[in-house]
Amino acid sequence: MNDTEVILCRLYELANPANLEGMAHFGLVGEKRLGIAIPQLRKLAKEIGKDHELALELWRSGIPEAQILASMVENPHRVSEEQLEEWVADFSAWDICDQVCMNLFEKVPAAVARVPQWAIREEEFVKRTSFSLIACLAWHDKKADNDSFLQYFPLIKQAADDERNFVKKAVNWALRNIGKRNSTLNQAAIQLAQDLQKMDSRSARWIAADALRELHIDAVQKRIQQKQNL
Repeated sequence: MNDTEVILCRLYELANPANLEGMAHFGLVGEKRLGIAIPQLRKLAKEIGKDHELALELWRSGIPEAQILASMVENPHRVSEEQLEEWVADFSAWDICDQVCMNLFEKVPAAVARVPQWAIREEEFVKRTSFSLIACLAWHDKKADNDSFLQYFPLIKQAADDERNFVKKAVNWALRNIGKRNSTLNQAAIQLAQDLQKMDSRSARWIAADALRELHIDAVQKRIQQKQNL
């Protein structure tokens, strides 16, 4: 057996069909899904290390857990622009989209550069990718300045009226994460959310209400203040 077959065998050994019904309830779908928890995949990825060729073969298996594992073992420096487009077009569930953004795309400059392009694509998970990626960058990129995130506000406002569940939740996630970075972005995100409240869109109003609820709470304000004082 080659390396890919060995790893796929490992995944089938870890499969837990009992988890599938509960996962489906949360929108984690896919005909080949095995029911493996993310911590188990992270443990396996740590054993494997970075392997570009393996990542490509795991991705093309079409197994959701194998695709998430692929994003964990892929070398960000080996990712081509063609690969970015191939993978984003294959997204079939929100956890695959978000895990790929978190594990891989946020480390690939060419993926970050595609945020504006993907944000106006019609496909639900391609569009979600833009906002999941913004959310991940806001969460993890400690060196980025405020302007790096303020530039995304027009994209957030433009997409806020998309009623599709997996788009609007990612738009909301992006807005909330930006607003939790520091006091300047907190106030800017609150102002944007207030603008969204005035839109003639049920989705935009939901995004605004949910974001404002979190961005105003004492725990978030206290954490922002603590960052400010460091």
